[in-house]
Amino acid sequence: MSNLETSASTTATNSEAAVSLRRVDLRGRILSLAELKSAVPRTAAATVTTAEAAVKAIIADVRRDGHAALAALALKFDGVSQEHPRVPAAALAQALAELDPAVRAALEESIARAKAFAQAQKPANVDYPIADGAVVSQHWLPVTRVGMYVPGGLAPLASSVIMNTVPALAAGVPSVALASPPQQNNNGLPDKTILAAAALLGIDEVYAMGGAQAIAAFAYGVAAGSSASGGGEPIEPVDVVTGPGNIFVATAKRLVKGVVGIDSEAGATEIAVLADHTANPVFVAADLISQAEHDPNAASVLVTTSPELADAVERELVAQVARTAHRERVETALAGVQSGIVLVDDVAQGVAVCNAYAAEHLEVVTENAAEVAAQITNAGAIFVGDYSPVSLGDYCAGSNHVLPTSGTAAFSSGLNVTTFLRAVQLINYNKEALAEVATHVITLSQAEGLPAHGDAVAIRFP
Repeated sequence: MSNLETSASTTATNSEAAVSLRRVDLRGRILSLAELKSAVPRTAAATVTTAEAAVKAIIADVRRDGHAALAALALKFDGVSQEHPRVPAAALAQALAELDPAVRAALEESIARAKAFAQAQKPANVDYPIADGAVVSQHWLPVTRVGMYVPGGLAPLASSVIMNTVPALAAGVPSVALASPPQQNNNGLPDKTILAAAALLGIDEVYAMGGAQAIAAFAYGVAAGSSASGGGEPIEPVDVVTGPGNIFVATAKRLVKGVVGIDSEAGATEIAVLADHTANPVFVAADLISQAEHDPNAASVLVTTSPELADAVERELVAQVARTAHRERVETALAGVQSGIVLVDDVAQGVAVCNAYAAEHLEVVTENAAEVAAQITNAGAIFVGDYSPVSLGDYCAGSNHVLPTSGTAAFSSGLNVTTFLRAVQLINYNKEALAEVATHVITLSQAEGLPAHGDAVAIRFP
């Protein structure tokens, strides 16, 4: 334990939860950005290294053995035997037909809000007359094919079908494929609600593939193979891979970046809450738990100016964790090195800590919360005030819940329409417009030691 940390554990009775959050006390200290990044709770580096080694092996297996590797990995990780991962159209239709009407209504509301916001995000083409006879344009064009990943392990995220699909369709992507892990309790197919959500959105190319192997199959494609080798029809490679997942999925996306585009490294979920003495500890505790229930590796971090609030939140955690559905998972996440309470002198220092942390989800629950939120430069999504919890963004805010994790929000964005678009520039000069700048082009080409560039212009004016 470093000199910045103190132990803060709560002893559980038989009816209470075992909640133990480490504290990082930054009060009275002036720290550089590097020191702040080092001080905030993070997933252990050893965990990331282990994941990378495992994922590299999986990607190599899929590239070498194709369908046979996918079948072997489905059996190993999901306990499912499969000849081909493609989900039959009949299974998609059946899942939608059997969908609980209340769940369907909730999905439809989420879709409607996501569509409205996605349409509003679409950037306009620009055609700029830079001179007489000279037009420079920037036109936005969709990628041709997208592979979307939807988690289905500890939590089958039907909402992620919406978050992936709606902006891709709004962008005009013509070919969309979706992968989600096979489930033993659904005859080796993905979760029924995930299938229903795909059908609701008109996605008919769905694969029962999980984890890093799904990312590899989308990035490199899988050739057709014989049934003896676990084969069948090919899986065509994609241009962009999107979607959240665990640390193995996020690592796979990072390793295939460059072969394909990715949205961001959306790994194990994170929530940071920036709070002062005005925050409601009941709400704060509930929000920390809401993300901890995703995954034992989920991060829940409270950054606060108030030791009294920190104590109150811990008391609330003990009470609320005891009655939450995924108690063991939540306790593990809250006890991990990736979770904790950071004490700061004032809100300004809290803002600096949050910008260094670059959380996937950041809640701001302080006095003048909107003004404080405007000072945040690094976060996947910012939730302002008591009544904008992360759970709202997970389902029905209209925003997207596929967001960068592990500090990558400092340089990458959450999933949005532009994830699926490319800005293509068009240059259209006539002879007179080229003549106007010909001398400058020739001069610069000679200055750079590339005279043939200038010759390509001069030859047009003999």
